[in-house]
Amino acid sequence: MASSTVTSSRSNRPPRPNLAFRRLRGQRSPAEFAAAIRRAGLEIGEQVSCDARYIGRVEAGEIRCPNYAYERVFLHMFPGRTLTDLGFAPRSSVRGRQARETEGAPPPRTANRANATSETSRECGPYETRNPYDPYHPHDTYEESDVLRRAFMTGGGATVAAASLGPVGLARDAAAAQHPMHRPLRRAGASDAGALEEAVRRIRLLDDRHGADGLYRRAAAPLRAAYALLDAGATRQTTADRLYSGAGELAISVGWLAHDSGRFDDARSHYAEALATARMTGDPGLEAHAFCNTAFLARDAGRPREAVRAAQAAQRVARTVGSARLMSLLALREAGGWAGLADRVGCEQALARAQAFFERGPSDADPEWMSFYGEAELEGLEAQCWSTLGDWPRAARHARRAAELQDPHFTRNIALYTAELADDLARGGRPDEAAVAGMRVLDLLEEVQSSRVQTMLAATARVLRPHRRATGVTAFLDRHASAPRMA
Repeated sequence: MASSTVTSSRSNRPPRPNLAFRRLRGQRSPAEFAAAIRRAGLEIGEQVSCDARYIGRVEAGEIRCPNYAYERVFLHMFPGRTLTDLGFAPRSSVRGRQARETEGAPPPRTANRANATSETSRECGPYETRNPYDPYHPHDTYEESDVLRRAFMTGGGATVAAASLGPVGLARDAAAAQHPMHRPLRRAGASDAGALEEAVRRIRLLDDRHGADGLYRRAAAPLRAAYALLDAGATRQTTADRLYSGAGELAISVGWLAHDSGRFDDARSHYAEALATARMTGDPGLEAHAFCNTAFLARDAGRPREAVRAAQAAQRVARTVGSARLMSLLALREAGGWAGLADRVGCEQALARAQAFFERGPSDADPEWMSFYGEAELEGLEAQCWSTLGDWPRAARHARRAAELQDPHFTRNIALYTAELADDLARGGRPDEAAVAGMRVLDLLEEVQSSRVQTMLAATARVLRPHRRATGVTAFLDRHASAPRMA
C-alpha cells in the first residue's frame, strides 16, 4: 500500500465514533478484526498494514474515510455495502483542495512491494485524517516533530502542571496554540520536575482505579510537555536528572496505557524511548523498568523469546538497584516468557526465584512505581504462567487467590484476576463457576475501562457457548452480549 502526501481537510469538530464499523467487529477483539482484514486483503492481492491501533482509530472516528487500498478490502469483506454503510464519510467531504483537483477513479494497486507499508508502519493513507499534534503520527521530519513537542510549552513554572486535559495532571491550557517562535522557553526548574513526577503518580493512580482505555490519549499531552522540558534544559544538574527520570517514567506509564488498551506498536515505541532516556542518563532503575515492561509487552504480543531476553537484561541491570521485590517481578516476567515457549522447567525455575526474592520482603530500595506489586500480583502473574502452560486447575487456584488478596484500591487488577479466573475455570471444565466469575467481571467493568479485560472475557464467553445448559452460563452469555463495548 503506497503512502501518500495528500492529507484531508480538518474540522474543528471532535471526531464522531464510527458505530457502524464497531458493530461489524462484533465480539472480535481489535487485533482479531485487524487480522481478518489483513487476510481479506491478501485474498484480493492487497497488502494492508492493519493492526489493532488502526481499528481503534477507525472506531474512534479519527479515520473518516479509508484510503483506496482499505476501501477495496472493506468492500470485499462486506459485499453489497458502501463506505457510507460502513460508517465512513463520503470521500468528497474529507478531501482537501489538492485531492479534489485530482478527483478520479481509485489508483491501481502497486505492484512494487518495496513501496508498500509494513504492519508496523505509521504512514497514513491518502485520506486518513492527520493530527499535527499527535505524537503517534509520523511527521515529515524530526525537526517538525521537535517543534510540535515544543509548541505545548509556554515557559513558566506551571507549564507542566497545566499541560494535560482533564484530571491527568500536566497543563490544562498548555500552549498548544502558541508557537515557540513567538515566545522563548525558559529553563526548567525544580517546580517543573515536581509537577512531572506528580503527573506520573496521577496517571498510575487513575489506571489502577479505572483502566487504560479512557486515559491513553489524554496522557499524551503530559508526555509531550515533559520532552519539551528536556529540550528547554534545566537550571541545575539535579533538576535535569529528575526531569530525565520523570520523562522516562512518564513514557513508560503512557506506554503501559497503550499496552493495556491493545496499542502494542505505540507501547513498544514508548518503552524504547524510555530505554533510550535511561541509557543516556545512566539510570539503572529506569532501564530495568523499561526492560521489565518490554518483556511484558513481548509476551502479550506473542514474542516469548524476546520476553525472556528482555527480562534477563532487566535482571542484569537491576542488580545494582538493590531491590529484592524488583528482582522478584523481573523473574516473573522471565517466567512468562518461558511459559510462552512451552518450557515448563524454565518457567518453574524462574517462578521459584521470584518467590525467593519476594520472601525477602520490601526495602527502601524498592522503586515507587512498584506500588502495585504485592502478593496478589505475584499470584496473578503465576496464574498467567500456568494458564499459558495449559494447567487450568493450578492457574485457577492462583487466580482466585490473587483476586481475594488484591487491595480494593486496585479495581482494574481485581477485574483482571477475576477474568483470568473465569477463563481458567471455563477451560478447566467448570462452566458454572466460570459464569459466576464472569458476572463479577461484568460488574467491575462498569467502573473499569480495560481492553485487556474485555478481550479476556470475550474469549471466556466463546469457551462457554457450548455449555449453555450449565447453571448460570446462559445468564452470563446474555449479559455479556448486551454489555457495551469500548471503541
